[in-house]
Amino acid sequence: MIRVFNVPAVTWTLTAVLLLGACRYLLQAARSRHLTDQANKSLHALMNVLMAAMLWNLVPSTMLAQIAVLAGASLWFVIQAVARPAFKILCAGSQGRLKCVYHSLTMAGAALMIGMMGHAATIGHEIAPAASSSHAHHSGAPAAPSTAPPGLVQASDLAMPLTVFFAAAAVVFLILLLRGRVAKPAARDHAAPRHSFRAEHGHEALGAAVMALMFATMAA
Repeated sequence: MIRVFNVPAVTWTLTAVLLLGACRYLLQAARSRHLTDQANKSLHALMNVLMAAMLWNLVPSTMLAQIAVLAGASLWFVIQAVARPAFKILCAGSQGRLKCVYHSLTMAGAALMIGMMGHAATIGHEIAPAASSSHAHHSGAPAAPSTAPPGLVQASDLAMPLTVFFAAAAVVFLILLLRGRVAKPAARDHAAPRHSFRAEHGHEALGAAVMALMFATMAA
């Protein structure tokens, strides 16, 4: 397990945030009239549930299936981002395409995180018996300096840039949220969409912050 996940308060807080986010996406999917939007929201809900399960090391036997689903979701958002403008049900406009690219990176990041967690756990299981055996056959000779396993070094190298990326994304969404709050009120018929965008920016900022925190614990 990642170090910070051993702190119960942090684990429960992240779990609550992820599951509440999943519920919000499911509600949005249920209320949407567009099949593509329903699929997108459902995939986000599934990603949140899988990340919450990862916090507790649940169903590790399905790790490959989880990675495959999230990788497929990432590809799905890439397809939407590069689709021809004629397909109105997919990402429309430069902002919509950029949003789909970000969601693709989010899905890929979640898949990578699950893979890195599984790899770290496997290495941990391999190191423990070796350390125990070495201690049992200790002959008084000075121990060789321990080195970090290559897999963990690679995980740390990947985790740091991803931490920076999602932290920057959280800041960007937070700026968009604050800018929306201080913007001058427009016509009354635009009030609902503006409120929806602010809520979406807040949700995205929180989700990016959670991703940054989880990757930061792997980089530490």
